[in-house]
Amino acid sequence: MKKSFLFLADGFEEIEAIATIDVLRRGEVALTTVSIYPERLTVTGAHGVTVTADTTLEEVAGNEARFLILPGGMPGAKNLGDTPALIEWLQHHAESGGEIAAICAAPAVVLSKLRVPRPLRLTCYPGFESLLSAHRVVTDGVAIDDHFITARGPGFAVTFGIEIVAKVHGRERAGAVGAGMLVT
Repeated sequence: MKKSFLFLADGFEEIEAIATIDVLRRGEVALTTVSIYPERLTVTGAHGVTVTADTTLEEVAGNEARFLILPGGMPGAKNLGDTPALIEWLQHHAESGGEIAAICAAPAVVLSKLRVPRPLRLTCYPGFESLLSAHRVVTDGVAIDDHFITARGPGFAVTFGIEIVAKVHGRERAGAVGAGMLVT
């Protein structure tokens, strides 16, 4: 089974990253957390929570992947978007039909840098919509368009994770994960 990768940059939104990691691991999605920094595994979130990633971008860039996952938060999303090796990997992954998930500011700040063949149906944190002018922006909590899953912000992090589980392992497992977390 291909692994999925969740990328961490200083200033990431803690709820979006940690809740997504938790939901995916409950759903038995093969997941690796990735620091974008070549020299360190520790990454500090927007609210001062420091986490230790499993590996660095240098170690995994270009690997075959199921999902590439981008938490939001500022300046975390900007830091992701300003990482050329990550943007290159995302572009190649998108071109080859790979799946990408982004939440909060990340759909606007990171995904807007990708060249895609058609406008996508995406959602993002309120106030960032103008960066997605080439796409169809919706106000849904979670929006799914073929190989892309996007979510508006921290309040949708668990649902975002459940939708990724559904894509990887199906609705039955996603429903079981949600039920175990008392998500209705």
